[in-house]
Amino acid sequence: MLQNLDRITFDLQIMGGKACIRGMRVPVSLILNLLANGKTSEEIIDDYPYLESEDIQQAMLYAA
Repeated sequence: MLQNLDRITFDLQIMGGKACIRGMRVPVSLILNLLANGKTSEEIIDDYPYLESEDIQQAMLYAA
């Protein structure tokens, strides 16, 4: 069953329509790159305090 990815947004005016987190200028690809390079969810949230753990979880689900 397809997960509800309500935190992943697409807007041509934001990052050229790339998949972003909640309409912010934070592309899903940035989150995935940070995770792939060894950052933990906690470290990402420390670096980007406006993100929530659900944002990171949905970024991974979107990629899957």
